[in-house]
Amino acid sequence: ANIPSIKQEIKGSNPVRLAALDELFVDSKASSTKVTNQVFKQTSSWRGFSQYEMAYTYADPDHLSKMRLRTELENVRQINSFIKWKLSGRIDYDAVYSISNFYSHSVREDQRFEFWLRENYLDISRGNWDFRVGRQHIIWGEMVGLFFADVVSAKDMREFVLQDFNLLRIPQWALRTEYSRNNFHADLVWIPFATLDKIGRPGEPGKSAAEFYPFSLPDQVQATFLNEDRSGRNVANSNYGIRLSQLINGWDFSGFYYHSLDASPTFHLVGSELGRPIFQARHDRIDQVGSTFSKDLGSIVLKGEFVYTNGRQFNVTRLSQPFGLIQQDTIDYALGLDFNLPTEIRTNLQFFQRIFLGYDRDIFHDKWESGASIMLNRKLWQDVEVQTLLIHSLNRVEWMLRPRINWNFTKNWRFALGADMFEGPATGLFGRFANNDRVFTEVRFSF
Repeated sequence: ANIPSIKQEIKGSNPVRLAALDELFVDSKASSTKVTNQVFKQTSSWRGFSQYEMAYTYADPDHLSKMRLRTELENVRQINSFIKWKLSGRIDYDAVYSISNFYSHSVREDQRFEFWLRENYLDISRGNWDFRVGRQHIIWGEMVGLFFADVVSAKDMREFVLQDFNLLRIPQWALRTEYSRNNFHADLVWIPFATLDKIGRPGEPGKSAAEFYPFSLPDQVQATFLNEDRSGRNVANSNYGIRLSQLINGWDFSGFYYHSLDASPTFHLVGSELGRPIFQARHDRIDQVGSTFSKDLGSIVLKGEFVYTNGRQFNVTRLSQPFGLIQQDTIDYALGLDFNLPTEIRTNLQFFQRIFLGYDRDIFHDKWESGASIMLNRKLWQDVEVQTLLIHSLNRVEWMLRPRINWNFTKNWRFALGADMFEGPATGLFGRFANNDRVFTEVRFSF
């Protein structure tokens, strides 16, 4: 009776490994179905967390940038041996936007208080088939620090990629069908109304934009921003995709195709006023083909992700270009290694690269954009661990550094202290946030 529940819990991150679970219990399924249905007892469990987060931005101009209380609650109920549902929600309140006038009015209204519908879905499992309908996470890739093959997830980018990925990802309203047999897994997804990234609000004269607003120009250029255009969110523009996975001699391979309204916005130049360019964030239709792989090589885990994207547009410097954009097909890939150093330091190394096909020299990027990252994690004592993540461009002096210490000081309680630091040019991936260097602290209670 517990097998469907176990399958649903693990399938999100490692779907192909369900094959081993199915194989283990295949002989007992037929003979035990009748007995299982007779003795099954419904189960229901509540869990959640409450977390206080505080951050102080010390780069010029220095200011208090976060005083957020976040509480999430979920309930998972197993109705019978093949039907389950989950309900969850989250409330965020950030007092910074009540006590400070540093940010523009639109930013304060956008980020002061929020109620989030998290995962809310119904699961039905029958034999080798699993169906999930509702608001859900669909995770197709998992590298460290940045996103590559995780193309389905929408994201809350108002703190860039600094939040825990479990909090940063925004569930999609979707119908998902999965089929597992032996070492094969198929995943078919339809999203009628796409959920898009949350990017915050631009600034106003004399007031700051959202802390990590994703579009920047050289310092000498001042711009005006219209409200984001999200009109493409309709059934006619629904997202859909398929992912196939196979386990071969210990190698976990997958390939996917995904057609979507791009969750990330593109900033269109729509006019000018008093010599100031006017931009509007819009969402284009894109197609993506990709693959992932992973392999346990004893003490080392090797993994990689590859994505080809067609239809995405990029800003250019020339004023004569319509909307200030040019379409550039791209190839993104990342390779990673997980292993332990002799002093029990857990280590992750990654190399990643974006290649622009049909390269236009007037975009704000090199034809080959390369980078590398290293993450080190070590327990100092039983309840204290330190972690450092450094992501560095190999094209220029541009980087993000994130040291952090966690202290699980008593059961269900965790205290964290850390910093987020950026360096690079104003139009770079990390350099645009060079004035957002901050220190932070968190206190979390899980129940």
